[in-house]
Amino acid sequence: MSITAERKQELMKQFATSEGDVGSAQVQVAVLTERIRNITEHLKVNKKDYASRRGLLMMVGRRTRLLRYLQRTNRPEYLKLIAALGLRR
Repeated sequence: MSITAERKQELMKQFATSEGDVGSAQVQVAVLTERIRNITEHLKVNKKDYASRRGLLMMVGRRTRLLRYLQRTNRPEYLKLIAALGLRR
């Protein structure tokens, strides 16, 4: 259900804005998106797991706030990120 360390490192390398970047908004959104997808699959099987559902909703809210921040401060980077992650269909 959680993201593996190897997958997290791949996402950090792919979405990093500079060398050694592990905490920029782009990296955080990419990692949250991966975790959201994993928990969504988990909840399709375990419909009564309300604790995970609450965690999912909190992650979605955090990702939304980060995306709003990125949209406000760096619009081209925001557009590139949502295209790469397949968000905002």
